[in-house]
Amino acid sequence: MKILRIQGKNLASIAGEFDIDFTAAPLRSAGIFAICGPTGAGKSTILDAICLALFNNMPRTTGIEGTKMPDVGQEFIQQGDRRQILRRGTAEAMAAVEFIAVDGKSYRSVWRVWRAGNKISGKLQPAELRVYPLGDPSPITTGISESENKLIQLIGLNYNQFTRTVLLAQNEFARFLKARKEEKAEVLEKLTGTEIYSVISNTVYSKTTLVLAHHKMQILFSNDFVHTRTDCPQTRMEPYIEKQFLHMIRQLG
Repeated sequence: MKILRIQGKNLASIAGEFDIDFTAAPLRSAGIFAICGPTGAGKSTILDAICLALFNNMPRTTGIEGTKMPDVGQEFIQQGDRRQILRRGTAEAMAAVEFIAVDGKSYRSVWRVWRAGNKISGKLQPAELRVYPLGDPSPITTGISESENKLIQLIGLNYNQFTRTVLLAQNEFARFLKARKEEKAEVLEKLTGTEIYSVISNTVYSKTTLVLAHHKMQILFSNDFVHTRTDCPQTRMEPYIEKQFLHMIRQLG
C-alpha cells in the first residue's frame, strides 16, 4: 500500500482545504521529509485525516469515551466521537486519501461529515465513508461497515496494525514494542510480505512428516524387521506394528 495524496477540509485546527500531493514536485522526488510547525498548526490533524479516510478512526479519539461535550444549541457530542474533528464555525468537513492498494490498483477513500441543512447551527449528521476506484466517480462501497471492511482488504492492515507500524502517533511506538510476540510477528509479516514463508514452512513440515511416517511404516512391515522381533510372535505382528506406528506418529506430531 502506498499513499499518493492526502486532502482535507475544515479539520480541527486546519481551516479550509489542504492538499498534499506526493505525485507532484517537490514531494515526488523527496526521499524523506518532515511535517513541521508550531503547536496547533495542524501536524497531528494531517495524520488524523489519513486515519479517518482509511479506517473511520483517528488517534486523537482512540480509547476516549464516556465524556460528553457541548456542541451547538442544546446538542452534546461524545468526546470520543470522530465527528468532533469538524472545525468550530464550519458546516462540513472532509478527509480523503488516494493510494495504491495491495492489489496494485489505485483508489480514493473519502470520509465526510456535515451539519443539517449545511448550516453552522445544524445538528451533526452521521459520518460517511466511501471508496472509489481512482478517477471513477462511482463508489464501490456504500455503508460505513462495508467501506471499513473493503479498506482493510485493500490496505492489508487493520487500524490497530496501521497505527502501530505505518503511522505512529505521539507516544504510540511503545505500544508496538510492548505488544505480544504473536501480534508483532503478524504485523511484520504483512508489512514485509513474508507471510508466504510461513505458509511454505508449514507445508514443508507437513509433507516431511507424512514422508517420514510412510518410510518408517515400510520399515515396520519389512521382512528384516519381522525376523528381528523375537519378542513378538508373527501371529501378533499386525497389532504390534499398528501400535508402534501410532506411537511414532505421536512423536512426529
